[in-house]
Amino acid sequence: MSKALTYIIFVAIVLGGGLVIGVNNLPGEWYQSLAKPPFNPPNWVFGPAWTILYVLIGLAGARTWMRGHLSVGMLIWAGQMVANFLWSPFFFGLQVPAVALIVILALLALIIAFILNRWNADRIAALLFLPYLAWVSFATLLNASIVYLN
Repeated sequence: MSKALTYIIFVAIVLGGGLVIGVNNLPGEWYQSLAKPPFNPPNWVFGPAWTILYVLIGLAGARTWMRGHLSVGMLIWAGQMVANFLWSPFFFGLQVPAVALIVILALLALIIAFILNRWNADRIAALLFLPYLAWVSFATLLNASIVYLN
């Protein structure tokens, strides 16, 4: 498979998965009724932010795949995708922010593990995860604040 096709497939899988998860776990009246911290961004920010992040995640995944299909880096990448895709169903679908907080803490740990694993092996893949780390760190604080306030 060509490199370009690998990148396209990974980005499409990540974007497609994110879209499916997002469409099936939309914030509704329940989310609107929650007490939120003053730093809670407006709802329109989340779609564009996640679109950009999913492209970066897909690119990092493709780079990691091309360096070793069953590598530790690839396993960590796959694990963070599972945690990423589980968060919305727990938070919005099942409406259990405390469990979602546990999921996002695991996601945060996997993002850090991926960056550390890739730092020497593929610095570009590691750097592609830095905006993701920043956003999920913020989202973790937001999730924890919602748990605390409610």
